[in-house]
Amino acid sequence: MSNTISLLIVGLLLGAIIMFLIWKLTVSGKQSTVKESSHTVVESIRKVFKIVLSEGYFNELYNFEDTKKVFGLIPSTKRALVIIRAKVLIGYDFEKCVWEADEAQQKIKLISFPQPEILSIEPDYKYYNFDEGIFNMLSREDMTRIQANGKKQVELAAIQSDLPKMAAEQMRILLTEVMQSKKWQLEGIQKIAVTNTPPASKA
Repeated sequence: MSNTISLLIVGLLLGAIIMFLIWKLTVSGKQSTVKESSHTVVESIRKVFKIVLSEGYFNELYNFEDTKKVFGLIPSTKRALVIIRAKVLIGYDFEKCVWEADEAQQKIKLISFPQPEILSIEPDYKYYNFDEGIFNMLSREDMTRIQANGKKQVELAAIQSDLPKMAAEQMRILLTEVMQSKKWQLEGIQKIAVTNTPPASKA
């Protein structure tokens, strides 16, 4: 009888120990350690005086296709169709303006005025119709090239649109109204014009 009770107690203890170990393993299995780090490096900070005077939204379709021959005989083609939706801002960099001020006569003369330029492009890429060959797969370098070429296509569409002319017109109106409000005269307003293709964005 005593042996039976002893075995029962030992069995209960072993069962309790096993259940405790299972619970510990379950709890510890759910615990995770997450480590995150961030490093910000400021390369340069400088004051700028740029003003946005026209804004446009563009939808561009970009088709990428690359074919190579396997063993110099079997063609293998990879393709991607991309729709780029982008917001383009065009304006002026006033650091490039040159003018003379005559305070006695309350007069400002524009010596030279820069061309309107693309100040920023905010693209969003949507990929469709991926098609890869067995021996010709789309790589990370391909995706980078697709995005760069797609953005360039948006830039060309923007500078060939009416946005630069709109920016020049807005600038003429803005400067004229500012000068009139201060009772100053403005000479050389005709220098604010689109005489060549605006430079592309450096962003």
